[in-house]
This record gives sequence, C-alpha cells and structure tokens, in this order.
Amino acid sequence: MFNLPNCPKCNSEYTYEDGSLLVCPECGHEWALDTVVETDESEKEFKDAHGNKLMDGDSVIVIKDLKAKGTSFVVKKGTKVKNIRLVDGDHDIDCKVEGIGAMQLKTEFVKKA
Repeated sequence: MFNLPNCPKCNSEYTYEDGSLLVCPECGHEWALDTVVETDESEKEFKDAHGNKLMDGDSVIVIKDLKAKGTSFVVKKGTKVKNIRLVDGDHDIDCKVEGIGAMQLKTEFVKKA
C-alpha cells in the first residue's frame, strides 16, 4: 500500500487521493502531490495595521475604539497594551488591558508602540 503524506496544513494522517489531488478530510485542504510545501506555524508573520512586524513581548497601541464582547467595557483608541503574546486563530493577540483584564485583539486594530 502506498503511504500518502500527512496534510501540510493540519498534519492529519488521514489524507486520500482524489484524481490528481490529495485531500484532507479533517480540514478540507487540497493539494497536488508534487507541490507539497512544508509549513511551519512558528514562522507565521504577524503584522500590525501599518505593516510593522509584531513579536511576542511587544507593546502595541489600539487605533480604534473596541467594545469588549459581552461586557460594557470599551478599549479606547490610544490605549497602550504591553507584553503581548501572539497566537493562531481569529484574534491574533492575547494580552491584558489595564482596567479591563485579559482579552484577545486582532492585529488589524493595533500599531506597534
């Protein structure tokens, strides 16, 4: 039996052939066998609203008033957030906002301080 490579997107071992493509049933990613590209999630670049590269531990400034979902708190434009942590997902930044607490922010609403 021919061993197929794991999915390059989610690393699932349950890939299968569909014509000339390989398909991952878990994430739905499709790719050609000859174009397998190794992806390393640790090398993902995070950029702020102005295109500056962000790294763990950076400080950022919020560029738009943001309402905290499920609460009456608002993170005001110009609020400085220190010691951010970058994560994968819909919201790229885990942080603690002074006066509000732990929250997640999107990189498109911050600029590097």
